[in-house]
Amino acid sequence: METTLANLKRGERAIIRDVSSREIPLKLLEMGCLPGNFVELVQLAPFKDPMYLNINGSHVAIRKETAVHILIEKVDE
Repeated sequence: METTLANLKRGERAIIRDVSSREIPLKLLEMGCLPGNFVELVQLAPFKDPMYLNINGSHVAIRKETAVHILIEKVDE
């Protein structure tokens, strides 16, 4: 099922399918937020923003306003 990164629940894993490069900071792309990479939601901040993610071994925090521009496909484990 294809959805956005903003809809990922804690502990869920997914594969990044598409990234809107105009809306995504270059630093995030350099840290591995690229199509084909695995992503896992590790933790949410108290008000559910920002999101703490593991992207191919890199730990990053991103805002939901950025996460809505990243299309993912959830992985069943």
